[in-house]
Amino acid sequence: MLVGLKEILKEGKARGIAVGNFNTPNLEALLAVLDAAEELDVPVIIAHAQCHEEYAPIDKIGPVMVELAKRAKVSVCVHLDHGEDFEYCKRAIALGFTSIMIDCSTLPYEENVKVTKLVTDYAHAHGTDVEAELGALPAREGGEGEAVTDPTKLYTVPSLVPDFLEKTGVDALAIAFGTAHGIYKSTPILNMDIITEVKKLTDLPLVMHGGSGISDEQYREVIKRGIGKINYYSYMSYDGYDEAKKTVGEKDADFFHVLAKNVETRMKKNVLKTLKVFSNV
Repeated sequence: MLVGLKEILKEGKARGIAVGNFNTPNLEALLAVLDAAEELDVPVIIAHAQCHEEYAPIDKIGPVMVELAKRAKVSVCVHLDHGEDFEYCKRAIALGFTSIMIDCSTLPYEENVKVTKLVTDYAHAHGTDVEAELGALPAREGGEGEAVTDPTKLYTVPSLVPDFLEKTGVDALAIAFGTAHGIYKSTPILNMDIITEVKKLTDLPLVMHGGSGISDEQYREVIKRGIGKINYYSYMSYDGYDEAKKTVGEKDADFFHVLAKNVETRMKKNVLKTLKVFSNV
């Protein structure tokens, strides 16, 4: 069942869980995520990141995401993850995405507010929910980006939250408190007090990006403190890649469809494990 971001996060809050957001740049990832969510009977968000455009053009993968969401037995939000510009956000909205994220987090504060407000007004006029980000992660979606000497300088400043929300009108807010996109090279140090401080200032759903690689205990703690949506992709994709390498080495696995099915099955196992933690199953 296709639903919007506000609706699915409301459902998650009522059930006392965090809703998982999974990037699905190919059919195998899409099926893995949706099948896992249906097996556990939990809501889920399937997302397309703008940085994946060269691998999965939104005009091709988008309609498939929307159609499969409509057919799903659980609530599914189709989300644009890390939309980098207004025009790309418009494309997602035109394709039927029920939610978009406009990411201006690396811009100066006032510019972030200005662009986010522009996109939000347009999205709301077309019945689409909006997520934005205040603070920034050390690397962009996919793990690319230059190393940051002091990641704490990118953390969300809680005192800015009320002003940002009032001026932009967004429906969900991604905050930065120590996670990073991509594969972690060392154990992340999280400042969870930021979640607590922001939660005191707003009832708006809070989002955690860079969710891969966090311990189960840390997941449970961030959810307890008020995170309602967790973005996850890298380690699911890494498991799929590892399974592909194993399949290529097998004597009787000469067909691509065998490789694709094995990858899908392996990624589903990863998603099942992750959703069980998010949903306290």
